[in-house]
Amino acid sequence: MIAVTVIAELGDISRFEHPNQLMAYLGLISSEHSSGPKISRGPITKTGNGHVRKALVEAAQAYRLPARKSRTILRRQEGLPEQVRAISWKAQCRLCGRYRCLTAKGKAHNLARVAVARELAAFTWAIVREVPMAA
Repeated sequence: MIAVTVIAELGDISRFEHPNQLMAYLGLISSEHSSGPKISRGPITKTGNGHVRKALVEAAQAYRLPARKSRTILRRQEGLPEQVRAISWKAQCRLCGRYRCLTAKGKAHNLARVAVARELAAFTWAIVREVPMAA
């Protein structure tokens, strides 16, 4: 469901030259208040597409559990290219670890979910840019 939402709302993700552009478009970057040499970062900007941002934050909730390859996931990935499987496993391991690391440091669960959603957007961008998809 998340993938359908992302594709339906964003269309061609390859139009973003860098994952930071996608994250900014989704409002998943921190705001900045600068004055002279002082830089102060605040909460996320929430600009751009709120539907995709909310979907990614909801998807990030799943990364609170340890990374694993269940039979269901392996069955679901049978027809996918090996490169997509490699990126998705790397993403799953990294995002699960990121969530646990942030919460272990005492960060709020919602903050950890948004941070994981931001990285999930970057992994989505990587799959679209690096893996040629059939028409």
